[in-house]
Amino acid sequence: MTAHILVIDDDPVQRRLLKNMIERSGHVAHMAENGRAGLDMLDRKGGLINVILLDLMMPEMNGTAFLDALAERENTIPVIVQTGQGGIETVVMAMRAGAFDFVVKPVSPERLGVALGNALKVDQREGRGRGGRRNRNETVQFDDIVSASSEMLRVIELGRRAAQSNIPVVLEGESGVGKEMVARAIQAGSDRAHKPFVTVNCGAIPHNLVESILFGHEKGAFTGATERHTGKFMEADGGTLFLDEIGDLPLDVQVKLLRAVQQGEIETIGARFPQKVNVRLISATNRDLINEVREGRFREDLYYRLNVFPITIPALRRRKEDIPVLVRAFVQRFAGEQKLARPLSVSAGAMALLTAYDWPGNIRQLENAIFRAVVLSEGAELNAADFPQIAAQVPGYGLAEDGAVTWEAASAHAPELSGDARLPSVYPDFRPSESVSSDVHGTPDNAIPSVDKGGHVRKLADVEEELIRFALKFYHGQMSQVARKLGIGRSTLYRKLKDYGIDPDNPLKEAA
Repeated sequence: MTAHILVIDDDPVQRRLLKNMIERSGHVAHMAENGRAGLDMLDRKGGLINVILLDLMMPEMNGTAFLDALAERENTIPVIVQTGQGGIETVVMAMRAGAFDFVVKPVSPERLGVALGNALKVDQREGRGRGGRRNRNETVQFDDIVSASSEMLRVIELGRRAAQSNIPVVLEGESGVGKEMVARAIQAGSDRAHKPFVTVNCGAIPHNLVESILFGHEKGAFTGATERHTGKFMEADGGTLFLDEIGDLPLDVQVKLLRAVQQGEIETIGARFPQKVNVRLISATNRDLINEVREGRFREDLYYRLNVFPITIPALRRRKEDIPVLVRAFVQRFAGEQKLARPLSVSAGAMALLTAYDWPGNIRQLENAIFRAVVLSEGAELNAADFPQIAAQVPGYGLAEDGAVTWEAASAHAPELSGDARLPSVYPDFRPSESVSSDVHGTPDNAIPSVDKGGHVRKLADVEEELIRFALKFYHGQMSQVARKLGIGRSTLYRKLKDYGIDPDNPLKEAA
């Protein structure tokens, strides 16, 4: 269906680029050079406009003033905010003012298409909640993965490619980022879609039982083996075996797993002969496996057998544009599960608060927070006060004596939005967080020495490691920007981070 998109931006080049993206998506673009012109356009064509794409920094009437004017008119057209600064304060203020979503300049056609698609669903009242709590045996398709970020869209693309073959896949990422959901989607998109999908949490099994649970045992194989037990490999025969937290496997079990991967056969405890199995193996870990290999806790030969097709799933704090999409999906799903008689929405203040939080527990923590709020909700809208535990952990927010959540912008005294945010950045503005200073000899503090203390030229690897650490700090951990400025691919950057033992969240910390 063709939609009409109003673009409000003072940069003619940016307007032309956005117009081209919108028209290539099959929609109609209407242009306005500032907020005042945008309001005039709404007066003339208000009933025609489906979505507004709004820049924040503009002369005459900036984005915040436009959102305020839109609220006064009680206009409910979804507004997608563009920000080139990316400070959390800027995003919070825009979402508190009623913005539906936000994108960071320069926006890619894929990201813009996702944002417009989500906004149009709301505008057409056709949105269906997805991504809530699922039955563990429920089939998950790639289309069921709720996302708006380019990072997750890349994960989905890699997952679709992995589904077309039977090579082993390793899913890397912090706990709660959705590794099992991606694994299930890979299974559903493969030729094993209607075969068993068996999950094993290697970290939750006592070490003395791991071998028996994975490979099974015969009756009488050991004391207490009163009957024959079929292992998880045999249960998954013909289908997929998902080994979660594979880094927790004992070394002696890793030897048998290596044989299963190499030879396609398992050795059941107490059996006289090995058994052939046809299993697609997908592994997941929240550890750095290459570091585990260095420390002797994971077999190197098994690592290279499993790590044929690695997929890294980014933490939620690195893809905050997914938060509004996930929040709306969870609210819709849980409201349906709780059989609420009334529709439930999310206030602008609550959405701003949830976007500002870093979610150390990732999607699982967000899901639980939304579930609790929906269950305890009494009105037709979730407000910031429904998330007191979250508000207590976000800088700038506080709890009043009556339980209400308060928020003060660090630059509230400024007449216009500023990129000089005092709160942690959501997306960097790709400028140094501090000005470059010099020492007493005039040497910049950020200069990387080419000669060591002994007067000899430093090794290239040492200089490279130091430059990568500096780039991560300089660009606030934004991997795409770091890779682009260093002139290397993202996969190469991730490999070098592993090789040098660099933590992207704390690049200046020396490896242990």
